[in-house]
Amino acid sequence: MSDERQLSLVGSVSLGTGVMVGAGIFALVGQVAELAGPRVPEAFLLGAVVTAFAAYAYARYSAANPTSGGIAMLLKAAYGPGFVAGSFSLFMYVSMVIAQSLLARTFGTYLLQPWGLQDSAVLVPALGVSLIAVAAVINVKGIGFVEGSAATSAAIKVVGLAVLAVAGLAAAGWSSVATALLPAAGTDDGTGAGWFGLAAATTLCVLAYKGFTTITNQGDDLRDAERQLPRSILWSIVACAVVYLLLTVAVTAALTPAEIADARDYAIAAAAEPLLGVWGVRLTIGLAVVATFSGLLASIYAVSRLYSMLHSMGQVPLLPVSVHRQPVLLTAGLAMLTTVFFDLTQMASMGAILYLTMDVAVQWGVLRRLAADIGAKRWIPAVAIVLDVVVLAAFVVLKLQREPATIVAGVGVAVVVLASQALVVRRRRAHEDEGGAAGHGA
Repeated sequence: MSDERQLSLVGSVSLGTGVMVGAGIFALVGQVAELAGPRVPEAFLLGAVVTAFAAYAYARYSAANPTSGGIAMLLKAAYGPGFVAGSFSLFMYVSMVIAQSLLARTFGTYLLQPWGLQDSAVLVPALGVSLIAVAAVINVKGIGFVEGSAATSAAIKVVGLAVLAVAGLAAAGWSSVATALLPAAGTDDGTGAGWFGLAAATTLCVLAYKGFTTITNQGDDLRDAERQLPRSILWSIVACAVVYLLLTVAVTAALTPAEIADARDYAIAAAAEPLLGVWGVRLTIGLAVVATFSGLLASIYAVSRLYSMLHSMGQVPLLPVSVHRQPVLLTAGLAMLTTVFFDLTQMASMGAILYLTMDVAVQWGVLRRLAADIGAKRWIPAVAIVLDVVVLAAFVVLKLQREPATIVAGVGVAVVVLASQALVVRRRRAHEDEGGAAGHGA
């Protein structure tokens, strides 16, 4: 099998970074500024730290089981094929669907920004739904295009954002950069909440790194996966952290925290104009369009595969009709509904809550049940759990104070997932009992 593994460490890092440096950064900077004030760069660095500790568990499991990658399989190994594994796998699935809606709305927001229509309650979701529909059709009809375009779009995103960040830093000047990196006390303009707000903002920043989970699926292709897969994840997180740091420093050097928060759905484009003029805005919009479209193509492909895996595990149903590639259509349909009914802030919040809750379950499963089998050091997932709980608790507390409806919606989604899994597991066990009884009767 080793002869068949052709992916090098450099290639793995390149692919992983391309997936991770996605459209999330375009939508999250403004929302992070609402919580962290002027400490946006520090929030993204802390997000990298939290992600690095969490990634260890996924890396060890995937390195030890290179042909059995995927969060659903990890949860199944830790908890068995029942309610717990199904529920938290669905948490991941729903958070990824929400991420697709985040991509779709970001596409509409940036595309409409030159005409001042970025806040349109009709055009933004309409463009988002249209983009999801196009991406779904391509996934159904042209998988080769999805796979073939991944490397090209990844290079455009990473290089483009790096160029934009460096140009912005040069235009801002070193004095502005120093101020952005070392904000004076009391300069948050009332948008942040000190260190507590910084911790809360870190919760959103984790979303900008969670693409590392796609690297865990490279185990069967990566040479010397047991050693190189953890390294690939680590270096991908570091590379993303550098790009995000450069970009957020440029943004905070160009705009005050209040200005960033006011332009929270398109903060990077808002910062590009005073720093780089019209061409900077056009470059930003172009990168956002490429990032959202390519990210949505890849996400629908990956998330529909997760749905198929959950169906094979008996955790989710398919429609009672004969339709080609149902998981793609179901995933796209759910993403469309989310795009219509929730804005970017609500989607980011719900996605972060579901993802971090799922991550706590993963870390606990590795800590208590899988560590010895996969050669993991127990203290690392223990630290990951503490970090997850701290930042998530701070986030929930601040959101309850400022936007309680968002937390209620997130909890509501979680309750629906848990209730649906309880029903699925009960029906499956009843079916198994009936089958066993029929066998004994025969």
